[in-house]
Formats: sequence, structure tokens, C-alpha cells
Amino acid sequence: MQQLPIGATKMLSTVKPLLAETAAETKITARGVSVFYGEKQALFDVDVDIPKNSVMAFIGPSGCGKSTFLRCINRMNDTIPIARTEGTITIDGRDIDDPELDVVELRARVGMVFQKPNPFPKSIYENVAYGPRIHGLANSKSELDGIVENSLRRAGLMKEVHDRMNEPGTGLSGGQQQRLCIARAIATSPDVMLMDEPCSALDPIATARVEELIDELRESLTIIIVTHSMQQAARVSQRTAFFHLGKLVEESETTTMFRNPSDQRTQDYITGRFG
Repeated sequence: MQQLPIGATKMLSTVKPLLAETAAETKITARGVSVFYGEKQALFDVDVDIPKNSVMAFIGPSGCGKSTFLRCINRMNDTIPIARTEGTITIDGRDIDDPELDVVELRARVGMVFQKPNPFPKSIYENVAYGPRIHGLANSKSELDGIVENSLRRAGLMKEVHDRMNEPGTGLSGGQQQRLCIARAIATSPDVMLMDEPCSALDPIATARVEELIDELRESLTIIIVTHSMQQAARVSQRTAFFHLGKLVEESETTTMFRNPSDQRTQDYITGRFG
């Protein structure tokens, strides 16, 4: 195997092993997933199993299919008129394309955080209360208050905004806005969280806070994060999947991926030969 670039060994020292990996329960299963935008095929026959209560990172160059596959998991591609998806994705054994499955309920169960913080033009309180309210998750104002407070606390934001709940969410800093969006996502009690480059617009301190939050949330959530940062993948994930030209090249434990990838394309990407 070729030598990794300077700093890669230090990066690998931050990788957190997934405990009892061999006994990990599968949360999401994808088989033969392909995506077409009109005549153009963007994703080719993806097969992958994603363990429960873990973090999986999707890495690879821009335009390689990472975000396209991520959006398949909560059927966000359904909102694109020219998009067509083939194959099967199951969550806890249930096909997400089951006609009896309400897509609104699916998206409540599979939360999503985007690259750029996108708080609603509402108060901090209303940003978090919106989901539970429309899904009927609270029977009283006090119940709703409890959901909002718990979500903000889990997102590590409660101490910073406890006396600003009626102020606009858009008035927070970038890192706080992203944590507010995470609080908004977890307020509907999802068991899967999709994160599409959630730290790319944040400074290093805000990024560190979000990464700490990801590590805490995986105790109760299955998290999939798309990232261009291999250092971030090493820090937060237990498993990593490498995408290239619309194909899933390989997927393994994060330590294995960075130390001993099985495919030369993965090795070339990790060592900076292309990106």
C-alpha cells in the first residue's frame, strides 16, 4: 500500500471504533438503488447496509452521487419532477416506497440537516415547535414547551437561547443556526438523521460543536453525513462509504477505509491524487 500523506496518521488517531461492530443491528438497507434525472443516470446500483445507532460518512469528489443517495433515504428526490429512482431502501425492514407509508411521516422519522443553515423566519421557539405541532405530537402547550426545551437541550443550544426564545432564529450566529436546525429536526423524534455537508459553512469552533453533538446524538439516532472533509469523516464516523462517478466503490469501518482501502480509486482519493 502507498504511504498516506503527512498528517493522515494523526487524523486516524481520532477515529472512534464502533463497539461490538459484529453484532451491530442494521437500520437501513439499500439494494440496487439507481437514480435518473431525465435521461442522465446519476447513481448506479448502490447496495449498502447502515448500522443502527452509528454514524456513517459518505465521502467522494463533487458530483459523485453522495447527496443524491442521501436524498433517496427520505424520498426528497420525489420533489424533482425529472427524477426517477429504482431499487429498494428499507428502514427497520419496511420499504420506504410502500404505498401505505405516508411520505410526510417518513420525513418526520428521517430528519435532514442541510449544508447551509436554513432556520424558518420565525422565533427560535416556533422554529422548533413547528414540526411537533403539524404532526400532532403535543396535546398541550406545556407538552409542546417540553419538546422544544428538550430538543434545544439535546442540540446543545438551550443555555445560549433560554432567554431569547421569542427572538428570530435568523438572528443567531451561523453555528447556532445550524444547531437550531438540528434541534428542529430532532423535535419530531426521528430515529434517522441525514446531514448534507452540515459544517461546510461554519468556522472551526462551530464545526467542533456540531461534531460533538453528532457523537452525542448517535446514542439514540442513526446518522448519515455527507462530507468533503476526510478529517471530519475520521473524527465522527464509525463506517465510511466512498462514492465515485455515481457508484459506491467500497464501504467499511472508517479505520479500515483510511488505513487499508480495498480499491485503488479509494486510495487515490484519500491520498489526494484526485478530488
